Amino acid sequence: MGLELRQQLKLTQQLVMTPQLQQAIKLLQLSRLELVDTVQQELMENPLLEEFEERESPEVNDQDRGAAAAESEELMKSADWENYLGEFSSSSKQSIVRESESLEDGMSFDARLTKSPTLEGHLGWQITLSDFTEKQCAIAEAIIGNLSSGGFLRIDLEDVSELCSASLEEVENVLYRIQRFDPVGVAARTPQECLLVQLEILKLDDDPIIVSLVRDHLEDLEKRRYKPLARKFKLSMEDLKSYLDLLQSLDPLPGSSFSGGDPLYVSPDAYVYEFDGDFVIVLNDEGLPKLQMNSFYVETTAAAKGSDKEYFQDKMRSAQWLMKSLYQRQRTLYKVLESIVRFQEEFFRHGVTKLKPLILKEVAEDIDMHESTVSRITTNKFVATPHGVYELKFFFNSALGLDDGSQVGSESVKAMIKQLISGEDPKKPLSDEKIAEVLKGKLEVNIARRTVAKYRTAMGIESSSKRKKVF
Repeated sequence: MGLELRQQLKLTQQLVMTPQLQQAIKLLQLSRLELVDTVQQELMENPLLEEFEERESPEVNDQDRGAAAAESEELMKSADWENYLGEFSSSSKQSIVRESESLEDGMSFDARLTKSPTLEGHLGWQITLSDFTEKQCAIAEAIIGNLSSGGFLRIDLEDVSELCSASLEEVENVLYRIQRFDPVGVAARTPQECLLVQLEILKLDDDPIIVSLVRDHLEDLEKRRYKPLARKFKLSMEDLKSYLDLLQSLDPLPGSSFSGGDPLYVSPDAYVYEFDGDFVIVLNDEGLPKLQMNSFYVETTAAAKGSDKEYFQDKMRSAQWLMKSLYQRQRTLYKVLESIVRFQEEFFRHGVTKLKPLILKEVAEDIDMHESTVSRITTNKFVATPHGVYELKFFFNSALGLDDGSQVGSESVKAMIKQLISGEDPKKPLSDEKIAEVLKGKLEVNIARRTVAKYRTAMGIESSSKRKKVF
């Protein structure tokens, strides 16, 4: 078989991810606050971009402008500035006011900022105030560095002993002292140990009943087996309730108050208002700069030569594509929201219980776009509705069948389950099977018991046995 070179034509299709296309896709996925940061960053880096400023209305002629200036000048001459300034009209009164100001008012803004204390930092501060030796400080730091977010010790004492080249007795002594730091019970190895330390500090460890409840019967208390406990300790239900109230005043997770994350502040990307029976969509452009080309640099680009011309042309293309991508993003967001309002009109009128099943494909077909585009534009986007602020992903949910052949959204069913549980008798809570029967009998929703359990768990609601209140 001979080897030879041949030329042939082959027609293929492929998707080329140009930098401009990558930028457009990235802008679709950004939240509103992230988009503002991105635009501000581009304004700083690209000299051909500038923020559009509203100019004075051309309807104001020179005569009106001159009359306004004359009136302002007359006001400057005739105004009673002493009465206008009031208490701030003289230096002596200013000094009096300044003396009454807090010390914080004279500080810069940066000097007022602080970060939330962490559990490790709070315990480390207490260590520095204690009479620990250098070796004990090393042991304490090893213990503090291995605490969970709830404040429990996640490492064996033998490992701490080996890590710090200390005896097991020395490690236990340091652990004993740390457990009595604030918060009390921190660095405990079990929930029982944590609660027993707190009972000791409260001087309640001399009561054998409450100590036994903590040491041996926490599982019974969790499963609400109250009557066997009352018989075992020969207590009335009222006396047992007093013990339970005391135990509930303790903190089983002493480190939880330090492990809370920073709050997430949401700025809606759009607002939906009801006006004359129809719904109006208003995009939130607050804080988002309006961009335009810098006329000076555009003229400079035309006159530039060589590498300078290439640089300015590149920046011009980048600026034009950014402005086009921003317009396309807002247009796509509006079209998707408009489609969602059409599909979920009953929700916007009556609330969550009227939310219909909806999938990305339905919205994509309605606005003639690809599902991936709809998925990206609904990521990290929020809309303010008459019933609260919701993420756009919230409006897409699966379907459950009704007896009449129609369908209802899963989020509507979750709202119904939550409503039923909130109105139940605490002493006779509704089981998952009973909730399924109520939904099928009264609301005509075909739902299985295991589906009720799945939705209840997703909403963070405990089972009926744990919701039951004996007292």
